[in-house]
Amino acid sequence: MRHFLKFTALLLLTALLLWWFARGVDWARVGGEMAGTNWLLIAAGVAVVCATYIVRALRWGALLAPVARAGWRELLAATTVGFGAVFLVGRTGEVVRPSFLPLVDSRVSPSASFVTIGVERIYDITAVVVLFAINLIWFRAPGGDPEAYAQVRRAGFVLLVAALAGISGLVLFRLRGAEVIRWLDARLERAPAGVGRVGRFLTELLDELRRALGVLTDARALAVTVGWTVLLWAAIAVANWFVLRAFNLPFGAGETLFVLGFALVGSLVPTPGGAAGAFHVATARGLTFLGVAEAKAAAVSIVLHLVVFGPALFIGLYYFLRSDVKFSRLRGAARDAGGEKGRAAASSRVGFGREGKASASAAR
Repeated sequence: MRHFLKFTALLLLTALLLWWFARGVDWARVGGEMAGTNWLLIAAGVAVVCATYIVRALRWGALLAPVARAGWRELLAATTVGFGAVFLVGRTGEVVRPSFLPLVDSRVSPSASFVTIGVERIYDITAVVVLFAINLIWFRAPGGDPEAYAQVRRAGFVLLVAALAGISGLVLFRLRGAEVIRWLDARLERAPAGVGRVGRFLTELLDELRRALGVLTDARALAVTVGWTVLLWAAIAVANWFVLRAFNLPFGAGETLFVLGFALVGSLVPTPGGAAGAFHVATARGLTFLGVAEAKAAAVSIVLHLVVFGPALFIGLYYFLRSDVKFSRLRGAARDAGGEKGRAAASSRVGFGREGKASASAAR
């Protein structure tokens, strides 16, 4: 019932944001803008987005390396199935990706899968913040409100400082985390049985995170994962640029990264349909900030949303149907991951591969 109410609330939020996005827009002009689009450039953007799933899968494998080994085909399948779920149900579908991988590759435990997705999110947030903030150093919005632009710049630099501080904290945890975990384990030995069980699960999860963060202190692993991240976000920026150019917008790298920053803020809102409504409102705001007419901004936002989120739905469906994972098993794994009890069970649960027989720990 709680999940139903939450999803209903998100649907209502989606409807409200879409209404906000659509109000006052001349839809006849929006249709005209779409009719004049260069669909070859749109197709190029879709192709680049599809390529990013391969890059994401390879980077995920590199992030998993300190704690587990996984096949790149299984990683690609889990990546596309997960992003397809995000398109359907919003950010709540993010648990599908780390839930799906242990079901198709028994060498990966659920805890390792979830922890590395968390590390991946750190990489992505840092990459976006750094790109957006550095771009603001020399980029100036043509014709924009100077005071509003100054506020955007301040926000960008605050996020940059916060991201760098967060990375520093994670590096420190990687270096000193073992001592912290030993200290906690010693205290848990004298704790009541119930508290001890929950505490041991948390310390095991912290140790899994500490091991996964080895990519931050190993020069080779850091170079590999940062390299994949740079390639990933360069490709995403190129895909966005293709869509902007398809609408005859004379934008270069600075404008593209500026709009990308707004779009990514919108994509963080957990509404169904791949942040539907929030993505459109934020992207259109970034475009109008650069002097783009309202109708064209609306048209670009709609097409860009489909290009960024749409391909995973079809590719993910293909990989899901090819796997032997039943929807009920995936739903159960994702549901378990949403609660504390499910996460505790995940640390010892049998990980199912294609044959559904070997446990993750035995496989390693």
